[in-house]
Amino acid sequence: MGEELSIITPLHTKTVREYLPRMNDDKVMCMQVAKRYDRDFFDGSRRTGYGGYVYDGRYEPVARALIERYNLEDDARILDVGCGKGFVLCEFQKLLPKATVTGFDISSYAVENAEENVRPYLTAGRAQDPFPYDDNQFDLVLSFTTLHNLRIYELEAALSEIERVGKNKFITMEGYRNEQELFNLECWVLTCESFFRPDEWTWLFERFGYTGDYEFIYFE
Repeated sequence: MGEELSIITPLHTKTVREYLPRMNDDKVMCMQVAKRYDRDFFDGSRRTGYGGYVYDGRYEPVARALIERYNLEDDARILDVGCGKGFVLCEFQKLLPKATVTGFDISSYAVENAEENVRPYLTAGRAQDPFPYDDNQFDLVLSFTTLHNLRIYELEAALSEIERVGKNKFITMEGYRNEQELFNLECWVLTCESFFRPDEWTWLFERFGYTGDYEFIYFE
């Protein structure tokens, strides 16, 4: 198995979150709406998703860190599983102009409304389904805050496919280390299906044959 990294955490911790108001704001309805992964999730109210923020370049340092970590060449092949609107792939395009970027997301809305430069390279698809790619086709496969939205039997399928198609792999999941972080996690998240501690996540990685790097984000 790979190493635990801290690449997304600096970005994650910049956001200030009010946990109890979130839980008390008709949370069940908000979860139901969010899990449609349509306009309400990506461009609607913050109650039901991302809140429709205008992309501000926040993933540029993330892309730089990954290029350095995996020694990616200018013509690298990169796959984003659960790509959303393709923000991080846009940064790879800027930093590696000859790179081949590919992404897919469960949301047709996200793909259709993705950043213009990467939109032609994105498709709709589910992480738990077989990937339409060859073994070791990509120099890097990444997946940010997507896999915890799967049920445990779906996780095995997704991790197996990420392992199969990528020479290097980096995934980020939500997790918790204590009861307070579990409470905050349950208050805040809208689409999470798998709530695990770090040692439970790594146990699953070993059982499912995942050998890449990983990171956990916490709600402190």
